[in-house]
Amino acid sequence: MSVPLSAPLPLAVNPLDAGSLLSAFGALGIAVVLFAETGLLVGFFLPGDSLLFTAGLLCVSGTHGPALSLPQVLAAAVAGALVGAQTGYWIGRRGGRALLARRSSGRLHEGAVRAEELLARYGHGRAIVLARFVPVVRTVLNPLAGALNVPARVFALWQTVGGVVWTVGLVLAGYALGSSVPDVDRYLLPIVALVVAVSLIPLAAELLRARARRTPEGDSQ
Repeated sequence: MSVPLSAPLPLAVNPLDAGSLLSAFGALGIAVVLFAETGLLVGFFLPGDSLLFTAGLLCVSGTHGPALSLPQVLAAAVAGALVGAQTGYWIGRRGGRALLARRSSGRLHEGAVRAEELLARYGHGRAIVLARFVPVVRTVLNPLAGALNVPARVFALWQTVGGVVWTVGLVLAGYALGSSVPDVDRYLLPIVALVVAVSLIPLAAELLRARARRTPEGDSQ
C-alpha cells in the first residue's frame, strides 16, 4: 500500500538531541531518558544535562517548540532520575563487578575508575551527590555502589538528595533563563552547547588531576 505524497512523513527522533526528544515524547520522554541514563549502563551517552535545561526553558509560555508544563517536567525528571539510580544500584548489587567487566566501552571503564575515585576520596554521601553532575560517572556510580555493597539506606538517601538537586536545579535554571530573556529559544543550540560544555568541566578537571597524579608516579619509577 503506497503512502500519498501529501501525507506527512514521521520525523525521526535523534536520541542525542534534547529538542528532538522533547518534541517527540514531551515530559514522558524526560522520565524515560533519565531512567536509562542513570539506571542502565547502555544509557551513558544520553543528554541528561541538556535535556533538563532545555525542558525548563520550553516550559516558558511563548517559546518556540513543544509546550511543556513545569510541574509535569519537574515530576517526570525527579521520578526518572530517582527510579533509574535505584534500579542501577540493585542491578549492581546482583550483578557485581562482572557486570561492568562485560562492557566493552572505554568510556564506561573510565567512568568506573572515576566513580571509584569519588567514593574513595569523598565517602559515600558526597560521592553519590557529586556524581549526578558528571556525565558517564552518574551512569556508572549507581551499579558500582551496589557492587561495592554501599549500604542500601545510605545510597537511597544520598541518591535522592543528589537526584532532586540535579534535576530541579537544571530545570529551574532553564526556566529562569527563558523567563528573563525574550526569545531566548532562538539561541537554543548555542545555549545547549554551553550547558553541555559546562557539564563536562568536572569530568575534564578529574582527568587532569588523574594525569597529574600519574606523572609523579611514573617519574619515581
